[in-house]
Amino acid sequence: MARPQRVAVGDTELDVLDQGSGEPVVFVQTALTADEFRPLAEHPAVADGHRTVLYHRRGYGDSAPAAGPGSIPDEAAECAELMAALGIARAHVLGGSYGAAIALRLAADAPERVHTLTLLEPPPSGTPGAAGFRDTVRRLIRYRREHGVGAALDEFLSALRWERATFDRVLPGASAGMERDAAAFFDHDLPALLDWEFDAADARRIGCPVLHVGGASSGPLFAEVRVRVLDLLPHADDVVIPGADHAMALTATDRVAAAVAAFLRRHPLPAGPFAAPPG
Repeated sequence: MARPQRVAVGDTELDVLDQGSGEPVVFVQTALTADEFRPLAEHPAVADGHRTVLYHRRGYGDSAPAAGPGSIPDEAAECAELMAALGIARAHVLGGSYGAAIALRLAADAPERVHTLTLLEPPPSGTPGAAGFRDTVRRLIRYRREHGVGAALDEFLSALRWERATFDRVLPGASAGMERDAAAFFDHDLPALLDWEFDAADARRIGCPVLHVGGASSGPLFAEVRVRVLDLLPHADDVVIPGADHAMALTATDRVAAAVAAFLRRHPLPAGPFAAPPG
């Protein structure tokens, strides 16, 4: 089994798990739960016939630390640089939540890199609930500043009614990883979300096949996001997972994997050979 490796990308180093062979699929890490997409990437429906690339963004896992507030456009550019460093010219790209914002920006800014785009509920932008979402982000940043990282993490998980034990059951060590990486979430990712915008001009630059996957139980905020994505990208395929919420990659892995695998099969990359993982 492949082991994670540190890959030099621009002025930093990122922790990368690069395994399998075939058409490359790049998983753009979401916020807080560093390995949230690992069960999906290793699910047989997705892993079979694909080279899967999971990486930890700055400040997460064994990647280099994050310095100050983040930038979604900068992280999209960094993802493109990582692909180049791994010898991947073009790939299927999947992102969820914060990672979906990065994936959208990558597809708009470097369309030559993205063969297909899979989105698991991006953050709100241009929706009725977007202003309220940003207010919540500001409150979390303020709470972290006033009470510290640990208390802010407890407050965040409590507000979402997410139990650490639930995550640990499907991803052993997940809660410890959250505690390890919480500073990056509050100090790097959340400030970036305050500047997150994606509009019709951005969407017009995305011509690749797109899949949006939503959870039927994710609530009205992400129901609005789904409507917005399908409005901006009318060619997008749409899958709603019954009973699933925003953590669907972990809690409804089988059904998400089936939807993703079917989408990838419908849109194969041109015949290889594809570069193998280095080493």
